[in-house]
Amino acid sequence: MENRAYDKTFKEDVVEYVKTHGVSVSEASRKFDVPTSTLFGWIKSDKIHKGEAFVGTGRLRKKEAEEKAREKELRDLKEENAILKKALGIFSKM
Repeated sequence: MENRAYDKTFKEDVVEYVKTHGVSVSEASRKFDVPTSTLFGWIKSDKIHKGEAFVGTGRLRKKEAEEKAREKELRDLKEENAILKKALGIFSKM
């Protein structure tokens, strides 16, 4: 079975076609030559993520990117805090 890459516009168009024309997923699957399971995944992703359904490989949705940035900032602050505690311990012994 061949792995194909589909661009964002194609995915959005196929999902929109299923929604607006009221065709079954299997019909749309045959029409656009997309595996049924793939099309079900696109529809599910569209329902869950609305406008940010197809961000692409290796990219994060806006909320995920913000959360990742906050986690990084928290890690950095914890590291800085640990360094300051060590420095305080060293200087208090002098």
